[in-house]
Amino acid sequence: MDETQATNELNERFAVPGVLEFEPGGGGLTRAVIDTDSCTGSVYLHGAHVVDYQPVGHEPVLFMSGSSGYGQGKAIRGGVPICFPWFGPHASDTSAPSHGPARITPWELAEVQQKDGSLTLQLNAVFGPYRVSYRVTFASELTMSLSVHSTSDSPATFEAALHTYFTVADVRRVEIVGLSGVDYLDKVDGQKRKSQGDRPIRFEGETDRVYLDTESSCILTDPAIGRCITVDKTGSRSTVIWNPWSEKAKSMGDLGDDDWEKMVCIETANAGPNAVTLAPDGVHEMRATIRVSNL
Repeated sequence: MDETQATNELNERFAVPGVLEFEPGGGGLTRAVIDTDSCTGSVYLHGAHVVDYQPVGHEPVLFMSGSSGYGQGKAIRGGVPICFPWFGPHASDTSAPSHGPARITPWELAEVQQKDGSLTLQLNAVFGPYRVSYRVTFASELTMSLSVHSTSDSPATFEAALHTYFTVADVRRVEIVGLSGVDYLDKVDGQKRKSQGDRPIRFEGETDRVYLDTESSCILTDPAIGRCITVDKTGSRSTVIWNPWSEKAKSMGDLGDDDWEKMVCIETANAGPNAVTLAPDGVHEMRATIRVSNL
């Protein structure tokens, strides 16, 4: 089935007049476009990838690269990629896709629910021994829930991340609180284990940190835009903070040379030492909720 036929069938089955419709997006890939009383947004079925969220009365929340490629087998740069069932490079297979196949695989739309001004999409996929369900609720808050069910006969271990890119006015002027006293692995400095101490996170160069054993919320303060973004989470023991800075951005073909100034990632994750091991028939759910408020 081609993308046009798939889009038409999705509109026949799931469209909600004035609220939800499906259309060709970048590279002809199908995307769902949402317009509720409380927000607008959009999701690609490719990668179950949320690319836009804007609550009423606020600026767009998610950063998207204008240089991103769109196509089968390609990762979309920006928004909320799903990293699963591993984070970063595969531990033993250098040919395996970075961050796993979830973000480059078409997902199946299984259900749409409209309730009290919100809209929820459920997308499903299977990766090896894992049946995965992803529920995204667009409302005055954006809620994303990744549920993993193991069908393996033996314990199965996975990593996962909701690799959320946030739009900022200038990354050098923002700060993130919520991780005081938490240890992290510094991927820019050879995976050395360090402590955040009692200071907020501020950005002065390339930053790639996996904060460990933390279930804390994070608050991103952006004085130039005049807003705070709060990321609450459950079922997540890692938080990843990332910005590539200028030199690395220039080496990335799907990111503009100056895009690093306008983005920062706060990723709800279970990575590295916080990988999840499921018993046979076990289920794990990881959830992130994003709220925006004015300063």
